[in-house]
Amino acid sequence: MKKYRWQAIVFVLVAFMLGCNEFIVVGVLSDIAREFKIPVATVGYLVTIFATIYAISTPFITILTNRFSRYKTLMTLMVIFLIGNTLSGFAMNYGVLLLSRVVTAMVAGAIISLIMTFASTIAPREKRAGLVSWIFAGFSIASVFGVPIGTAISTSYSWHDAFYLISIISAITCVLLGWLLPRKVEQVQGSIKNQLVLLKDRRIYVGIALVLFTAATMYAYYTYIRPLLTTALGFSTTSLNWLLFLIGIMSIISNRLSGVLAERNGLRVMTRFYVADVCLLALLPVALNSKIIGLGVLLALSLIVTILNSPIQIHFLNIAEQDYPQSAVLASSLNSIFFNFGISLGSATASGMLGTVGLTHISWGAAGYAAISLVLAVMLNRVIKHHQAAAKAD
Repeated sequence: MKKYRWQAIVFVLVAFMLGCNEFIVVGVLSDIAREFKIPVATVGYLVTIFATIYAISTPFITILTNRFSRYKTLMTLMVIFLIGNTLSGFAMNYGVLLLSRVVTAMVAGAIISLIMTFASTIAPREKRAGLVSWIFAGFSIASVFGVPIGTAISTSYSWHDAFYLISIISAITCVLLGWLLPRKVEQVQGSIKNQLVLLKDRRIYVGIALVLFTAATMYAYYTYIRPLLTTALGFSTTSLNWLLFLIGIMSIISNRLSGVLAERNGLRVMTRFYVADVCLLALLPVALNSKIIGLGVLLALSLIVTILNSPIQIHFLNIAEQDYPQSAVLASSLNSIFFNFGISLGSATASGMLGTVGLTHISWGAAGYAAISLVLAVMLNRVIKHHQAAAKAD
C-alpha cells in the first residue's frame, strides 16, 4: 500500500510536468518574442502547433508501440521528452524552439496515455477513479502553480531557466518512475487493425464526440478569459493573477468532484451538468453587467464545465478492459486526443464570435456546444443502457 501511494504521487507528478511544459509558453510569449525579435502572434503559433501535433501523433505512437514493453516504452518516451524540453531551454532562435516543441508534443500524449494505463493496472478497483481524477488534477495544479512560478522565473531571470526547471523535474520523475513502476505488466498485443476495432464501438465514438464538444464548450469562452475578467467585468490587471488563481482552484476542485462522480457511475448524472452549462453560458452576457454575478458564473462554469473528465476516462478504460484488451493504451489516450481537437474547435469559435458579436456575447457559441454535448450525453447513456440490456439477453 505504501508503494502504491508513492506510485500515485509520481503519476500526478508526471501530469504536473507535462502540464507545465504545455502551458509555460503562454506565460512567456512576450519574453520569447522580445528575445527573438519576432511578433507575439508568431510565438503564439507554438501553442496551436503543440496542440495539433499532440492530438495527431498520440494515436500513432500508442498503436505502433503496443507490441513493446510498456515500462520500456514509457521510459524511452520520458527520455525523449526530457531531451526535447531541455532543447527548448537551449534554443537560441525560433526554429530550434519550434522543433523542440514538436518533439515534446509528439511524446507527451503517449506518456500520459501510458500513465493512465499503468494507473488502471496498479490501482485497486475501488481507488482507480480517484487516482484518475488526481492525474487530471496534476494538469490543473500545473496551471495554477507551475505556470505562474515559471512566468516569475522568466521575468526575474530568463524564460530559458523556466524550461531548465521543468527539465530538472522531468529528470527526477524519470528516476522515480524507473524505481517504482513494475517492469512487467499484463498486456495483450494486437495488430494495428485489431486495436482500431475499438473505434467502431458506439459506446466509444459517441463518448469521443462528447469529449470533443465538451472541450469546445470550455474553450469557446475560456480562450478569452483574461479580457472577460478585465475588459468585460472591469477588474484591474493587478487583480488578474488572483482571479485566475481562484479559477484554477475551482478547476482542481472540479477534478476531485469528477473523481467522486466516476466512482458512482457519473455518466448517468452528467446530463444535469450540461443543462447547467447551457443555462449559465446563455445567461453570461447578462451576468457580465455585474462584477460579482459575472465572476460567480465564471467560477461556477470552472467547477462544472469539464467535470466529465474522470467518468469518461473510466468509461473508456472499462470498455477496453472488458471487450478490447489489445486496445488498452489507445483507449486511455482518447480523452486527451479529442480534448485537444476540442480546444482547437472552441478557440477558433471564440475568435469568430469575438469578431461578429463581440466579447460580451462570445459565450453563445459555447452554449451551442454545451447543447450539443447535452444531446450526446443523453445518447451515450442510451447506448450504454442498450448494450447492457443486450449483454443480459445473451
